[in-house]
Amino acid sequence: MTRDLHYGDNLDVLRESIADASVDLIYLDPPFNSKRDYNLLFRSPTGHESDAQITAFEDTWHWGPSGPGKPSQAEREYGQLLHQPNTDVAELIRAFRSFLHENDVMAYLVMMANRLLELHRALKPTGSLYLHCDPTASHYLKIVLDAVFGKENFRNEIIWKRTSGHSDAKGFGSVHDTLLSYAKTEDATWNDLYQPYDQNYVEQYYRYKDVDGRRFMSGDLGAAGLQGGGTTTNGKGLFELGGFPLSQ
Repeated sequence: MTRDLHYGDNLDVLRESIADASVDLIYLDPPFNSKRDYNLLFRSPTGHESDAQITAFEDTWHWGPSGPGKPSQAEREYGQLLHQPNTDVAELIRAFRSFLHENDVMAYLVMMANRLLELHRALKPTGSLYLHCDPTASHYLKIVLDAVFGKENFRNEIIWKRTSGHSDAKGFGSVHDTLLSYAKTEDATWNDLYQPYDQNYVEQYYRYKDVDGRRFMSGDLGAAGLQGGGTTTNGKGLFELGGFPLSQ
Protein backbone atom coordinates (compact mmCIF):
# COMPACT_ATOMS: atom_id res chain seq x y z
CA MET A 1 0.00 0.00 0.00
CA THR A 2 1.32 3.44 -0.96
CA ARG A 3 0.95 6.19 1.63
CA ASP A 4 1.30 9.77 0.47
CA LEU A 5 1.41 12.89 2.59
CA HIS A 6 0.61 16.11 0.75
CA TYR A 7 1.37 19.55 2.11
CA GLY A 8 -0.38 22.68 0.89
CA ASP A 9 -3.86 23.82 -0.09
CA ASN A 10 -5.93 20.66 -0.35
CA LEU A 11 -7.91 22.10 -3.25
CA ASP A 12 -4.74 22.30 -5.35
CA VAL A 13 -3.73 18.79 -4.28
CA LEU A 14 -7.14 17.37 -5.15
CA ARG A 15 -7.19 18.97 -8.58
CA GLU A 16 -3.60 18.13 -9.49
CA SER A 17 -2.86 14.81 -7.80
CA ILE A 18 -6.04 12.85 -6.99
CA ALA A 19 -7.62 10.90 -9.84
CA ASP A 20 -11.35 10.49 -10.44
CA ALA A 21 -13.05 7.64 -8.54
CA SER A 22 -9.83 6.60 -6.82
CA VAL A 23 -10.65 6.94 -3.11
CA ASP A 24 -12.58 4.48 -0.91
CA LEU A 25 -13.18 6.55 2.20
CA ILE A 26 -12.86 10.23 3.13
CA TYR A 27 -12.81 11.73 6.62
CA LEU A 28 -12.37 15.46 7.08
CA ASP A 29 -12.42 17.74 10.09
CA PRO A 30 -12.30 21.33 8.82
CA PRO A 31 -12.13 23.72 11.78
CA PHE A 32 -14.19 26.88 11.83
CA ASN A 33 -13.94 29.77 14.25
CA SER A 34 -11.49 27.99 16.54
CA LYS A 35 -9.53 31.27 16.85
CA ARG A 36 -6.16 29.57 16.36
CA ASP A 37 -3.45 28.81 13.82
CA TYR A 38 -2.44 25.24 13.06
CA ASN A 39 1.32 24.82 12.92
CA LEU A 40 3.46 22.12 11.38
CA LEU A 41 6.23 21.22 13.83
CA PHE A 42 9.57 19.84 12.78
CA ARG A 43 11.22 17.22 14.97
CA SER A 44 14.88 16.55 15.58
CA PRO A 45 16.39 13.12 14.75
CA THR A 46 15.82 12.16 18.39
CA GLY A 47 12.11 12.75 18.02
CA HIS A 48 11.97 15.87 20.18
CA GLU A 49 10.18 18.95 18.94
CA SER A 50 12.46 21.65 17.59
CA ASP A 51 11.91 25.38 17.70
CA ALA A 52 11.38 25.48 13.93
CA GLN A 53 7.82 25.50 12.77
CA ILE A 54 5.70 26.93 9.99
CA THR A 55 2.04 27.77 9.91
CA ALA A 56 0.23 24.98 8.08
CA PHE A 57 -2.95 27.04 7.86
CA GLU A 58 -4.92 29.59 9.79
CA ASP A 59 -8.48 28.93 10.88
CA THR A 60 -9.35 32.39 9.66
CA TRP A 61 -11.98 32.81 6.98
CA HIS A 62 -12.51 36.24 5.49
CA TRP A 63 -14.38 37.58 2.50
CA GLY A 64 -12.44 40.81 2.19
CA PRO A 65 -9.78 41.54 -0.46
CA SER A 66 -6.38 39.87 -0.14
CA GLY A 67 -4.62 43.08 -1.13
CA PRO A 68 -5.14 46.42 -2.91
CA GLY A 69 -7.12 45.73 -6.06
CA LYS A 70 -7.02 41.96 -5.47
CA PRO A 71 -10.18 39.90 -4.88
CA SER A 72 -10.19 37.60 -1.87
CA GLN A 73 -9.67 33.87 -2.23
CA ALA A 74 -13.34 33.42 -1.28
CA GLU A 75 -14.42 35.75 -4.09
CA ARG A 76 -12.25 33.87 -6.60
CA GLU A 77 -13.58 30.50 -5.50
CA TYR A 78 -17.14 31.84 -5.58
CA GLY A 79 -16.63 32.63 -9.26
CA GLN A 80 -15.31 29.09 -9.82
CA LEU A 81 -18.40 27.60 -8.18
CA LEU A 82 -20.73 29.46 -10.48
CA HIS A 83 -19.11 27.70 -13.45
CA GLN A 84 -19.18 24.19 -11.96
CA PRO A 85 -21.16 21.56 -13.89
CA ASN A 86 -23.13 20.85 -10.70
CA THR A 87 -25.74 23.59 -11.05
CA ASP A 88 -27.42 22.67 -7.74
CA VAL A 89 -24.30 23.73 -5.85
CA ALA A 90 -23.99 26.95 -7.85
CA GLU A 91 -27.60 27.89 -7.15
CA LEU A 92 -27.26 27.02 -3.46
CA ILE A 93 -24.12 29.10 -2.99
CA ARG A 94 -25.71 32.02 -4.84
CA ALA A 95 -28.71 31.80 -2.49
CA PHE A 96 -26.43 31.59 0.56
CA ARG A 97 -24.65 34.77 -0.53
CA SER A 98 -27.97 36.56 -0.92
CA PHE A 99 -28.95 35.46 2.60
CA LEU A 100 -25.66 35.64 4.49
CA HIS A 101 -23.95 38.39 2.48
CA GLU A 102 -20.14 38.69 2.42
CA ASN A 103 -18.78 37.57 5.78
CA ASP A 104 -16.62 34.92 7.41
CA VAL A 105 -19.31 32.22 7.38
CA MET A 106 -19.96 32.79 3.68
CA ALA A 107 -16.24 32.60 2.91
CA TYR A 108 -16.07 29.30 4.81
CA LEU A 109 -19.03 27.80 2.93
CA VAL A 110 -17.69 28.85 -0.47
CA MET A 111 -14.32 27.26 0.13
CA MET A 112 -15.88 24.13 1.66
CA ALA A 113 -18.24 23.72 -1.31
CA ASN A 114 -15.36 23.80 -3.79
CA ARG A 115 -13.46 21.17 -1.86
CA LEU A 116 -16.48 18.93 -1.32
CA LEU A 117 -17.09 18.90 -5.07
CA GLU A 118 -13.52 17.71 -5.63
CA LEU A 119 -13.83 15.10 -2.88
CA HIS A 120 -17.05 13.81 -4.46
CA ARG A 121 -15.23 13.50 -7.78
CA ALA A 122 -12.38 11.58 -6.16
CA LEU A 123 -14.64 9.05 -4.40
CA LYS A 124 -15.27 5.64 -5.92
CA PRO A 125 -18.95 4.71 -6.53
CA THR A 126 -18.59 2.42 -3.51
CA GLY A 127 -17.05 5.16 -1.36
CA SER A 128 -18.32 7.20 1.57
CA LEU A 129 -17.49 10.52 3.22
CA TYR A 130 -17.59 11.57 6.88
CA LEU A 131 -17.44 15.27 7.69
CA HIS A 132 -16.70 16.21 11.31
CA CYS A 133 -18.00 19.63 12.38
CA ASP A 134 -19.54 21.45 15.32
CA PRO A 135 -22.90 23.27 15.65
CA THR A 136 -21.34 26.55 14.47
CA ALA A 137 -21.78 25.58 10.82
CA SER A 138 -23.08 21.99 10.71
CA HIS A 139 -26.56 23.06 9.56
CA TYR A 140 -25.11 24.95 6.59
CA LEU A 141 -22.69 22.14 5.71
CA LYS A 142 -25.54 19.61 5.72
CA ILE A 143 -27.29 21.59 2.98
CA VAL A 144 -24.07 21.93 0.98
CA LEU A 145 -23.53 18.17 1.22
CA ASP A 146 -27.11 17.55 0.08
CA ALA A 147 -26.37 19.63 -3.02
CA VAL A 148 -23.02 17.93 -3.74
CA PHE A 149 -23.94 14.31 -3.01
CA GLY A 150 -27.71 14.40 -3.45
CA LYS A 151 -30.02 14.30 -0.44
CA GLU A 152 -30.83 10.67 -1.23
CA ASN A 153 -27.22 9.74 -0.43
CA PHE A 154 -27.34 11.12 3.11
CA ARG A 155 -26.74 8.23 5.48
CA ASN A 156 -26.41 9.44 9.05
CA GLU A 157 -25.92 12.35 11.39
CA ILE A 158 -23.67 10.96 14.11
CA ILE A 159 -23.51 12.84 17.40
CA TRP A 160 -20.21 12.61 19.27
CA LYS A 161 -20.55 13.59 22.90
CA ARG A 162 -17.18 15.15 23.69
CA THR A 163 -17.71 15.67 27.42
CA SER A 164 -20.25 15.23 30.16
CA GLY A 165 -22.66 18.02 30.95
CA HIS A 166 -21.19 21.14 32.51
CA SER A 167 -22.41 24.59 33.42
CA ASP A 168 -21.57 27.12 30.75
CA ALA A 169 -21.93 30.73 31.80
CA LYS A 170 -24.84 31.74 29.57
CA GLY A 171 -26.72 28.69 28.38
CA PHE A 172 -26.64 24.96 27.94
CA GLY A 173 -23.26 23.25 27.92
CA SER A 174 -21.51 22.83 24.58
CA VAL A 175 -20.71 19.12 24.77
CA HIS A 176 -21.03 17.56 21.31
CA ASP A 177 -19.75 17.55 17.74
CA THR A 178 -21.46 16.22 14.62
CA LEU A 179 -20.30 13.80 11.94
CA LEU A 180 -22.28 13.94 8.68
CA SER A 181 -22.14 10.70 6.71
CA TYR A 182 -22.78 10.53 2.94
CA ALA A 183 -22.42 7.78 0.34
CA LYS A 184 -21.28 8.38 -3.24
CA THR A 185 -24.00 6.10 -4.63
CA GLU A 186 -26.46 3.48 -3.44
CA ASP A 187 -23.69 0.92 -4.06
CA ALA A 188 -21.51 2.32 -1.28
CA THR A 189 -19.75 -0.32 0.80
CA TRP A 190 -21.01 -0.86 4.33
CA ASN A 191 -19.34 -3.45 6.56
CA ASP A 192 -21.31 -4.56 9.61
CA LEU A 193 -19.10 -4.85 12.67
CA TYR A 194 -19.94 -7.05 15.60
CA GLN A 195 -18.36 -7.82 18.93
CA PRO A 196 -19.60 -10.08 21.72
CA TYR A 197 -21.45 -8.64 24.69
CA ASP A 198 -19.53 -8.53 27.93
CA GLN A 199 -20.80 -11.43 30.04
CA ASN A 200 -21.53 -9.15 33.01
CA TYR A 201 -23.72 -7.01 30.73
CA VAL A 202 -25.60 -10.10 29.54
CA GLU A 203 -26.19 -11.32 33.08
CA GLN A 204 -27.36 -7.90 34.26
CA TYR A 205 -29.68 -6.85 31.44
CA TYR A 206 -30.72 -10.12 29.76
CA ARG A 207 -31.56 -12.03 32.91
CA TYR A 208 -34.56 -13.92 31.56
CA LYS A 209 -34.72 -16.94 29.26
CA ASP A 210 -37.55 -18.35 27.15
CA VAL A 211 -38.32 -22.05 26.77
CA ASP A 212 -35.67 -22.34 24.06
CA GLY A 213 -33.00 -20.82 26.28
CA ARG A 214 -32.84 -17.51 24.42
CA ARG A 215 -32.20 -14.54 26.66
CA PHE A 216 -34.34 -11.39 26.74
CA MET A 217 -34.88 -8.29 28.86
CA SER A 218 -38.10 -6.95 30.34
CA GLY A 219 -39.67 -3.64 29.38
CA ASP A 220 -42.94 -1.76 29.40
CA LEU A 221 -45.71 -2.29 26.87
CA GLY A 222 -45.18 1.13 25.28
CA ALA A 223 -42.29 -0.19 23.19
CA ALA A 224 -41.52 3.19 21.63
CA GLY A 225 -38.72 1.54 19.69
CA LEU A 226 -36.16 3.07 17.40
CA GLN A 227 -36.76 5.50 14.56
CA GLY A 228 -38.38 3.59 11.71
CA GLY A 229 -38.86 0.48 13.90
CA GLY A 230 -36.25 -1.66 15.51
CA THR A 231 -37.92 -3.29 18.50
CA THR A 232 -40.67 -5.88 18.61
CA THR A 233 -42.97 -6.93 21.44
CA ASN A 234 -44.25 -10.38 22.19
CA GLY A 235 -47.48 -9.16 23.79
CA LYS A 236 -46.36 -10.03 27.32
CA GLY A 237 -44.52 -6.87 28.24
CA LEU A 238 -41.24 -8.21 26.88
CA PHE A 239 -39.27 -6.94 23.90
CA GLU A 240 -36.37 -8.08 21.85
CA LEU A 241 -33.74 -5.51 20.85
CA GLY A 242 -33.70 -4.96 17.08
CA GLY A 243 -36.24 -7.73 16.60
CA PHE A 244 -33.62 -10.36 17.45
CA PRO A 245 -33.35 -12.17 20.77
CA LEU A 246 -29.95 -12.52 22.38
CA SER A 247 -29.07 -16.20 22.16
CA GLN A 248 -26.68 -18.04 24.37
